[in-house]
Amino acid sequence: MLGLFAPLAHSGFARLFAAQVTALLGTGLLTIALALLAYDLAGLRGGLVLGVALTLKMVAYVALAPLANAILGGLPRRGLLVTLDLIRAGIALSLPFVTEIWQIYVLVFLLQASSAAFTPTFQATIPDILPDEQSYTRALSLSRLAYDIENIASPSLAALLLLVVPANGLFLGTALGFLGSAALVTWANPPPPATRAPAGAWQRTFAGSRMMLTRPELRGLLALNFAAAAGGAMVIVNTAVIAGALFGRGEAQFAVATAAFGAGSMAAALILPRLLDRIADRSVMLSGAVLLAVLQIAGAVIFATAQVFSEALWPLYLLWMTAMGLGYATILTPGGRLLRRAAAPSERPALYAAHFALSHAAWLVTYPLAGWLGAAAGMAAASILLGLLAAAATLAARRLWPRAEAQL
Repeated sequence: MLGLFAPLAHSGFARLFAAQVTALLGTGLLTIALALLAYDLAGLRGGLVLGVALTLKMVAYVALAPLANAILGGLPRRGLLVTLDLIRAGIALSLPFVTEIWQIYVLVFLLQASSAAFTPTFQATIPDILPDEQSYTRALSLSRLAYDIENIASPSLAALLLLVVPANGLFLGTALGFLGSAALVTWANPPPPATRAPAGAWQRTFAGSRMMLTRPELRGLLALNFAAAAGGAMVIVNTAVIAGALFGRGEAQFAVATAAFGAGSMAAALILPRLLDRIADRSVMLSGAVLLAVLQIAGAVIFATAQVFSEALWPLYLLWMTAMGLGYATILTPGGRLLRRAAAPSERPALYAAHFALSHAAWLVTYPLAGWLGAAAGMAAASILLGLLAAAATLAARRLWPRAEAQL
C-alpha cells in the first residue's frame, strides 16, 4: 500500500507540487497585500473594495476557464504555464503603483483571468504524470495539504515580512512566488496535452460542461461542491465576526479558529487515501456532506448562546471548526478522482476547466449569501439556513448520483 508521500518519488510530480506550494504562498501574500492596499486607498470602505475584488476573482474563474481551455488548451503545457506565471508576476509587480480603486479591479481581474487558464491546465496535467489511481489519490491529498498549510503559513510569512518591508513589499513576495513557480514548471517539463479531436472553439468551450451535466457522478459532484461552498462560505466570511463580536476574542484567537478549520481539513487529507482504497468515493463524499450540513445546523446553538457563555463555549467552537474542516475536505479532495475516470486524456483539460468554472459558480452564490445573512439575520440564523442549503445539495447529490452509478 502506498504511503501519502509516495507520489513525490516521481521527479516530475515533485517539481510540479513544489511549484504549486510556491505559487500558493505568493497568492496568500497577495490576498493580505490587497487588503492593506484597499484600506490605504479607501479607508473604512476597504472591506467593500476587497469584497468586490474577490467577487471579480470568482467572475473571472466562472466566465473564462472554459473559454481559455478552448483557445489555449492545445498549446504546449510548459510554455503555457510558464507564460501565465510570468503574466501573474508582472501584474503583482504593477499593484504597488496603483493610485485609484478602479485600477485594483482591472489588475485583479487580469491576474485572476490568468489563474483561470493556469489552474485547470495544471490540474489536468497531474493524472497524465501519475496514471495509477492510488498515486493520483495521494497526489490529491498532498494538494489539499498544500492549501491548508498555505492558509497557516502565508499570514505568518506576511507578519514577518511586514517587520522589515512596507506593505507594498508583499507584492514583491507574490511576484517571487509566481516566478518560482515558473522556474519549477520549466524544470518539471510537463508532458504535452493529448491530441484533441477536431472541433470549433464554440464546441470546445462547452465540451467539458456537457460532460459535467450529462454524467451522473459529475452532476452529483457539482451538487456536493455546492454543499462544500455553503459550509466554506460560513467559515471564510463570518469567522472574524464570530470570534470578535460573539466571543469577544482578538486577532490571535481569530487565527486560532482559522487554524482549527485547517487542522480538520489536513486530518481529512491524511486519512482519505487509505479510506478511499476501501470505501467508494460516493459514500465518503456524501458522508462528508452530511457531516457539514448537520454541523452547520447544530452550530446555531453555539452562536445563539456564545455571548452569554463565551468562555465555556470557545473550546466547543474550536472543535466545531475542526469538524467543519474535516467535512469540507472530505467532500472536495476525492473530486479529482471522478474527473480523472470520466474522461480520456484528450478530454481532461476541457473537463477540468468546466469543473473549475462550475464549482466556483457556487461560491458566487454562497459568499454574498453568507455575508448578508450574517449581517441581517445573525450568525445563528445564517448557520441554520446555510446548513439547510448544504443538506438540500447533499440530497440532490444522492439523487443525481445513484448508487448504481458509483465508481469503486
